[in-house]
Amino acid sequence: NSYIYYRYHLAIKRSTHRSIHLSSSMAQSRPEFQLRGYAAATMTISLAAMMFSSRGVASAFSSRGSVALSHLPRTSSSWSSSLFSSAADTTSSSSSSSSTPASAADDSTSTSSSQPPLTNNRLSRAGLPSSVDARSLSDNLPIVLSHLRSRRAAPETLSSAEQIADLNAERVVLIRKRDEALQIRNECSAAVGKLMRDSRGEETDEIQSVKAKASEAGDEASRTEERLAQIESKMNALLASLPNLLDDVVPDGDDDSQNQRVSQWGDVDALPARLGWTPAFQPLWHDDVAANLGGWNSESAVAMSGARFVSLTGPVARLERAISSYFLDLASSKGYVEVSPPLVVSRTALEGTSQLPKFENDLFKIVPESHTCNGQDAFLIPTAEVPLTNMHAGQILEEDDLPISYCALTPCFRAEAGSYGRDTRGLIRTHQFYKVELVKIASAETSDEEHHKLTRHAEECLEGLEIPYRKMRLCSGDVGFSAQHCYDLEAWLPSTGEYREISSCSNTGDFQARRMGLRYRPKVAEEESDGDAKSKKNKKAKKPKPVFCHTINGSGLAVGRTLVAVLENYQTPEGDVVVPEVLRPYMGGLEILKKVK
Repeated sequence: NSYIYYRYHLAIKRSTHRSIHLSSSMAQSRPEFQLRGYAAATMTISLAAMMFSSRGVASAFSSRGSVALSHLPRTSSSWSSSLFSSAADTTSSSSSSSSTPASAADDSTSTSSSQPPLTNNRLSRAGLPSSVDARSLSDNLPIVLSHLRSRRAAPETLSSAEQIADLNAERVVLIRKRDEALQIRNECSAAVGKLMRDSRGEETDEIQSVKAKASEAGDEASRTEERLAQIESKMNALLASLPNLLDDVVPDGDDDSQNQRVSQWGDVDALPARLGWTPAFQPLWHDDVAANLGGWNSESAVAMSGARFVSLTGPVARLERAISSYFLDLASSKGYVEVSPPLVVSRTALEGTSQLPKFENDLFKIVPESHTCNGQDAFLIPTAEVPLTNMHAGQILEEDDLPISYCALTPCFRAEAGSYGRDTRGLIRTHQFYKVELVKIASAETSDEEHHKLTRHAEECLEGLEIPYRKMRLCSGDVGFSAQHCYDLEAWLPSTGEYREISSCSNTGDFQARRMGLRYRPKVAEEESDGDAKSKKNKKAKKPKPVFCHTINGSGLAVGRTLVAVLENYQTPEGDVVVPEVLRPYMGGLEILKKVK
């Protein structure tokens, strides 16, 4: 019976999902197809309900179906409505109470039941955690698929989500099967004991038969346990390949051209006016400016290290160090604890922050013959986000200790595997660069507030340097793999007359924390009582269950790209560079970097 249930369950789910996918994709251009896909999916569920109603399975099928179908447009067609009703009639009250809330109003084709509202062209994830496990994914598969499509995910990624739901359904059946086998084994073992006592130790045919039955049940439980382990391993691998769900505020879009401008700071003509730029002056690229100062030496760096490596010398190297020190001091003044972390991390650490397994080609891997991290593969860090966030991996923190704020200046190493031919000139995209990283570990309730605080701290770095910038909210097709919501800060570069990213500030929700087992214990709620102080003292408050932390990270800022912005925005027509006022204490009071004659 379990096997039959499982096979029909998979067949019905796959048929339903295909119908739903057809309806969702075709309805965007041809509204008349909404009814066809919807009715097909509903009919599949209804037929399954009728076939299995005598076995008590109908509610399970119709429950799964009603969740999926609730996200499709309802029509006023009587035959479509009757099909939906026949499936919904068998749905348990528990499933209906947990279904997604419907919108308050519908279009002209609405009936008494209305579809859930779309937020930025996708189903709202309100009420769901920012990350999902196998069970919550299965229970909310339409929402997960909606967010994956909003991210413009590949068909393979959508298929992975569906496979997880299928595997989880099989897992539920196998757990029941294993438990039944174990129960039979235990009952047979107890029966053998009783029979042995009744027969005064003589092993009768009946005892041998019961023993055989117990052994068979034990073997069945062992085989089922092995299959469960295989399923768990496969589900975990597939889950690791799925990106975070999106915050409802993230706009829908294909790529960075559709990111949303939130704000803009500074006048791009203010510094040129102060520095004496004329209409005829053509601002130089940062590498030409640095070369005029005698501080650019890319040829020797390429000769010893290969492409996308640069060597800075003299005043330009000193200016880079001044920028780093300014950023660290500013972060410390905002309450961040400075950390000097390891630059080599394990595979587990990178899996925790979700650089692995998806982005292994972008990492610099250390050969095992040279070094391993506790027996694991070792990698150079792509960002200090990895060691800073992993400082508390596997721990249970107290809510009173949150938020935790860290900052670190480190070199970052990136293979830039997907950027061949892009930004090959200068410091915009190199394999090695310095960055001051800001990381916060927060509670779920303060997550959004801390994300905005961290972003504001990064903005203040640019404002202190008086570099014009704009704040962009990344659209669904551009937001990073682990982020549920991300702001990019883009600095003005006069050489090309465009804004370029200089910081990304991401709220990952509990996405990273779930992977690295980082949790906190909520504070005990104070219970009001009319009793006296003694009764209050004797009453012990229930200890809250630990929940996953939320992690936030951002550049405060990328030092190399900030150097680019300073060199370009503060150059003079004579070829000199004026040192920004906030950097002069770090440059020994030096105000101008002179062009080398």
